[in-house]
Amino acid sequence: MNYKALVKKAQAARKYSYSPYSHFRVGAAILTTSGKIFTGCNIENSSFGLTICAERTAIFKAVSEGHKKFRAIAVATDEDEFVAPCGACRQVLMDLAGGDIDFVLSKNNGETSVMKLSELYPYPFSAKDFVKE
Repeated sequence: MNYKALVKKAQAARKYSYSPYSHFRVGAAILTTSGKIFTGCNIENSSFGLTICAERTAIFKAVSEGHKKFRAIAVATDEDEFVAPCGACRQVLMDLAGGDIDFVLSKNNGETSVMKLSELYPYPFSAKDFVKE
Protein backbone atom coordinates (compact mmCIF):
# COMPACT_ATOMS: atom_id res chain seq x y z
CA MET A 1 0.00 0.00 0.00
CA ASN A 2 1.22 3.52 -0.79
CA TYR A 3 1.38 5.71 2.29
CA LYS A 4 2.70 8.94 0.71
CA ALA A 5 -0.23 11.03 1.97
CA LEU A 6 0.14 9.60 5.48
CA VAL A 7 3.86 10.41 5.51
CA LYS A 8 3.13 13.96 4.33
CA LYS A 9 0.72 14.39 7.25
CA ALA A 10 3.40 13.13 9.64
CA GLN A 11 5.93 15.54 8.12
CA ALA A 12 3.47 18.42 8.53
CA ALA A 13 2.79 17.46 12.16
CA ARG A 14 6.54 17.49 12.84
CA LYS A 15 6.50 21.27 12.33
CA TYR A 16 4.50 21.65 15.56
CA SER A 17 7.02 19.73 17.66
CA TYR A 18 7.89 21.40 20.93
CA SER A 19 11.43 20.10 21.45
CA PRO A 20 13.54 22.88 23.02
CA TYR A 21 15.72 20.38 24.92
CA SER A 22 16.51 17.61 22.46
CA HIS A 23 15.90 19.56 19.24
CA PHE A 24 14.66 16.20 17.88
CA ARG A 25 11.43 16.93 16.02
CA VAL A 26 9.02 14.07 15.40
CA GLY A 27 5.64 14.00 13.69
CA ALA A 28 3.22 11.10 13.44
CA ALA A 29 0.02 10.37 11.54
CA ILE A 30 -2.20 7.40 12.32
CA LEU A 31 -4.77 6.09 9.83
CA THR A 32 -8.00 4.52 11.09
CA THR A 33 -9.72 1.71 9.23
CA SER A 34 -12.46 4.21 8.37
CA GLY A 35 -9.91 6.42 6.59
CA LYS A 36 -9.61 9.21 9.15
CA ILE A 37 -6.12 10.49 9.97
CA PHE A 38 -5.02 11.83 13.35
CA THR A 39 -1.68 13.58 13.75
CA GLY A 40 0.62 14.28 16.63
CA CYS A 41 4.03 15.67 17.46
CA ASN A 42 6.46 15.21 20.31
CA ILE A 43 6.01 17.65 23.18
CA GLU A 44 8.87 17.97 25.64
CA ASN A 45 8.85 19.10 29.23
CA SER A 46 11.71 20.22 31.46
CA SER A 47 10.79 17.23 33.64
CA PHE A 48 11.72 14.75 30.91
CA GLY A 49 9.47 11.97 32.20
CA LEU A 50 6.48 14.15 31.36
CA THR A 51 7.46 14.39 27.69
CA ILE A 52 5.15 12.67 25.19
CA CYS A 53 6.15 11.22 21.85
CA ALA A 54 4.44 11.99 18.55
CA GLU A 55 3.14 8.44 18.12
CA ARG A 56 1.37 8.46 21.48
CA THR A 57 -0.02 11.95 20.88
CA ALA A 58 -1.58 10.79 17.60
CA ILE A 59 -3.11 7.57 18.90
CA PHE A 60 -4.37 9.19 22.12
CA LYS A 61 -6.12 11.85 20.03
CA ALA A 62 -7.75 9.14 17.91
CA VAL A 63 -8.85 7.00 20.83
CA SER A 64 -10.12 10.04 22.74
CA GLU A 65 -12.44 10.71 19.79
CA GLY A 66 -13.79 7.16 19.73
CA HIS A 67 -11.55 5.49 17.13
CA LYS A 68 -10.20 2.08 18.03
CA LYS A 69 -9.35 0.38 14.73
CA PHE A 70 -6.24 1.36 12.82
CA ARG A 71 -4.59 0.51 9.53
CA ALA A 72 -1.20 2.26 9.73
CA ILE A 73 0.94 4.86 11.44
CA ALA A 74 3.68 6.95 9.82
CA VAL A 75 6.49 8.71 11.67
CA ALA A 76 8.65 11.53 10.32
CA THR A 77 11.83 13.02 11.77
CA ASP A 78 14.49 15.40 10.50
CA GLU A 79 16.97 12.51 10.25
CA ASP A 80 18.49 11.13 7.06
CA GLU A 81 18.07 7.59 8.42
CA PHE A 82 15.02 5.62 9.52
CA VAL A 83 14.16 6.14 13.20
CA ALA A 84 12.17 3.46 15.00
CA PRO A 85 9.73 4.26 17.82
CA CYS A 86 10.77 4.09 21.47
CA GLY A 87 9.71 1.17 23.65
CA ALA A 88 6.92 3.13 25.35
CA CYS A 89 5.35 3.95 21.99
CA ARG A 90 5.69 0.36 20.80
CA GLN A 91 3.83 -0.84 23.91
CA VAL A 92 1.05 1.76 23.65
CA LEU A 93 0.58 1.11 19.93
CA MET A 94 0.53 -2.64 20.47
CA ASP A 95 -2.14 -2.29 23.17
CA LEU A 96 -4.31 0.25 21.38
CA ALA A 97 -3.72 -0.50 17.68
CA GLY A 98 -2.69 -4.15 17.61
CA GLY A 99 0.30 -5.82 16.02
CA ASP A 100 -1.07 -6.09 12.50
CA ILE A 101 -1.00 -2.40 11.62
CA ASP A 102 1.59 -1.12 9.19
CA PHE A 103 4.35 1.03 10.66
CA VAL A 104 5.76 3.46 8.11
CA LEU A 105 9.23 4.75 8.90
CA SER A 106 10.32 7.72 6.83
CA LYS A 107 13.60 9.50 6.24
CA ASN A 108 13.76 13.29 6.01
CA ASN A 109 13.78 13.01 2.20
CA GLY A 110 10.46 11.10 2.26
CA GLU A 111 11.89 7.65 1.52
CA THR A 112 9.86 5.05 3.41
CA SER A 113 10.13 1.57 4.86
CA VAL A 114 6.95 -0.29 5.83
CA MET A 115 6.80 -3.11 8.34
CA LYS A 116 4.25 -4.57 10.71
CA LEU A 117 4.21 -3.25 14.25
CA SER A 118 4.62 -6.85 15.40
CA GLU A 119 8.00 -6.91 13.60
CA LEU A 120 9.15 -3.89 15.60
CA TYR A 121 7.86 -5.35 18.84
CA PRO A 122 7.81 -9.14 18.59
CA TYR A 123 7.31 -9.98 22.30
CA PRO A 124 4.90 -7.41 23.75
CA PHE A 125 3.37 -7.36 27.19
CA SER A 126 -0.39 -7.65 26.74
CA ALA A 127 -3.71 -8.34 28.46
CA LYS A 128 -3.12 -12.07 28.02
CA ASP A 129 -0.27 -11.75 30.54
CA PHE A 130 -2.87 -11.00 33.22
CA VAL A 131 -4.76 -14.26 32.65
CA LYS A 132 -4.07 -16.82 35.34
CA GLU A 133 -5.33 -20.40 35.14
